[in-house]
Amino acid sequence: MTDVNGQFFWYELMTSDPQAALAFYGDVIGWTAQAFGGERTDEPYMVVSGSAGPVGGVMAIPVEAKDCGMTPWWGGYVGSGDVDADAARLVAAGGRVQREAEDIPGVGRFAVMADPGGATFMLLKGDSPDEMDPVPPMAMGHVGWHELYSGAFDADMAFYTGAFGWTKGEAMDMGEMGLYQLVSQTGGSDFQSMTGGIMPRPKEMPVPLWLFYFIVGDIDAAVERVTAGGGTVLNGPTEVPGGGWIIQALDPQGAMFALVGMRGEQAP
Repeated sequence: MTDVNGQFFWYELMTSDPQAALAFYGDVIGWTAQAFGGERTDEPYMVVSGSAGPVGGVMAIPVEAKDCGMTPWWGGYVGSGDVDADAARLVAAGGRVQREAEDIPGVGRFAVMADPGGATFMLLKGDSPDEMDPVPPMAMGHVGWHELYSGAFDADMAFYTGAFGWTKGEAMDMGEMGLYQLVSQTGGSDFQSMTGGIMPRPKEMPVPLWLFYFIVGDIDAAVERVTAGGGTVLNGPTEVPGGGWIIQALDPQGAMFALVGMRGEQAP
């Protein structure tokens, strides 16, 4: 078992067309999907799984959120031992509460937060006392990298390293784009310990956000599946340290996501 407190561990797509999104990601990433708790409603919460088990969920954008202008997006949940106390602590560290803590029957207690730069994430304490099984490195269909396009680089760095206890790795100079700071949610400062990166929000990015990189086998084959399924590749494939290749893309409903995989003979 692994302790997920202070770490991203669940990923959720709110979308305008859940069934179309499930078909798209099922083809591109290889996920299987099952209604949560065997729900038989018109719009069930669908749990998607990779090679090592559940990854996250897909659901329709709630009516009240749609009325407020929400468009399809991927969000991430950070594990919490006490959602109310953690929300208060994060506010004191410069964050904001976007939705007060409340219970989800049969799931747990959650709150919607924003970091100092404005990027949204959720806190969640599950009802089950069991911790999640650790996911093997580079397990197909799971998240291999977490990337923050920060709206306030220095403040966000202090927020995540201070309030969450994340550690810093190498900082890479990207010229006019600023620094790309590697971070680890699990401790350590060597490259193998890194779980993501924080960088200043590029001018092309309309809002600060967290972007999640889902693991695929052959990145070029995945690109073909993205475009064939009606998605749009925004950037890449681009090689990254460690020999992997990445793309950033939009799904057919407009949610931004990213993929990481290998190329040529290195692809599984």
